[in-house]
Amino acid sequence: MKRPRRNHSPTFKAKVALAAVRGDKTLVELAEQFKVHPNQIGQWRAELLARAAEVFATASDKRDAGPDLKTLHAKIGQLALENDFLSNALGRIGDASAKR
Repeated sequence: MKRPRRNHSPTFKAKVALAAVRGDKTLVELAEQFKVHPNQIGQWRAELLARAAEVFATASDKRDAGPDLKTLHAKIGQLALENDFLSNALGRIGDASAKR
């Protein structure tokens, strides 16, 4: 019988990843200590190192990284207009005026 899937908290993941970054113990030793697979520890360590700059980012940096809302709203309006046009055009297919 399989063991049920475990969900680890972000705090636990950070603690394990920081222990891996320190390098005091090998991944196998850390895996035995924390009861997780060594590959999982390696993934958490890589993610920590890749996203460490986000911790120190200012609020304006985080805001600038998001999508531009004006362009997204313009795109939504354009797609809504196209949908209306196409639904009207498809509605006329059954009409006699469409069969020429």
